[in-house]
Amino acid sequence: MKRLYLSDTDKKIGGVCGGLGEYFEKDSTLIRVLFILVILFSFGFGILAYLLMWLVIPNRPPDVSI
Repeated sequence: MKRLYLSDTDKKIGGVCGGLGEYFEKDSTLIRVLFILVILFSFGFGILAYLLMWLVIPNRPPDVSI
């Protein structure tokens, strides 16, 4: 079963975009660009969404591989 975790290796701030990239098997740079667009066009809602995901998405346990 596929699970969503914060990325330990591909992170700039909290690992949210890297984790989403790993989960959806997409480039994390694309997800970062999409987040920036959401932040710009939603008057900052993207920042709140990122912070909430950072709090809700768990860290990867040490025994789980990618």
